[in-house]
Amino acid sequence: MKTASSSKKELMNSAQKDMNNIIEDINLTERQKLALTCRILFDKGHDAGLAGQITCRADKAYTFLTQKFGLGFDEITADSLMEVDHDLKPLDGNGMANPANRFHTWIYKEHPHVNCIIHTHPTYIAALAMLKVPLIISQMDTCALYNDCSFVADWPGVPVGNEEGVLISKALGKNRAVFLAHHGQLVTGKTIEEACNLAILIERAAKLQILAMSAGKIQPLPTKLAQEAHDWVSTDKRNKVNFAYYARQALKTHTDCI
Repeated sequence: MKTASSSKKELMNSAQKDMNNIIEDINLTERQKLALTCRILFDKGHDAGLAGQITCRADKAYTFLTQKFGLGFDEITADSLMEVDHDLKPLDGNGMANPANRFHTWIYKEHPHVNCIIHTHPTYIAALAMLKVPLIISQMDTCALYNDCSFVADWPGVPVGNEEGVLISKALGKNRAVFLAHHGQLVTGKTIEEACNLAILIERAAKLQILAMSAGKIQPLPTKLAQEAHDWVSTDKRNKVNFAYYARQALKTHTDCI
């Protein structure tokens, strides 16, 4: 066995190289990816009526794509997405955006590397938010969020003011996620695929935390190994491979979304 004496670092590098060279990316437009993300997250328990927004930057500066207010995640199609400016005005004059999209504009303005934002109120995140405790990452599968999730302890009320945009944008800092006490979660990504994966993971992390807290004291992960795991699962290719799997799942039942 040629790899029996290889170091873990060598094996990790080899696996990353194979992943990049062997697995092909799915060929979808940004609109199609965003619509699929709505359906994927609906299936993963992120539905909370009309609460929550999923957005991505559009081609024109200071504009982004989002779902029309009044449509649930399970109703979104690539064609039904709307493009709005940073005042939330639709560029085609049809429909309206969720007014809570306002805080997305602040994140896009203050974090130029962010191209996709997902804000939802899934069950376990919402339940943990009621306890007003930070998210704890202490299990291998959720390490993409290790040292990568901020905590906002203060709830500013109805989320349509600029105050919340300033608050969340500042709290995000260099992290990709924010856990909002009494509220929900927000994740960001350089790509739609990255944000979608993080949204799935943050709800799973909250579920695991609630289950673990009910059984005993959560034990911390070794810092160096947890950071290694974070970096291992946070590559662009890994995000694309994960997203492609979730997309295939969604398309089995949501054949109309793209």
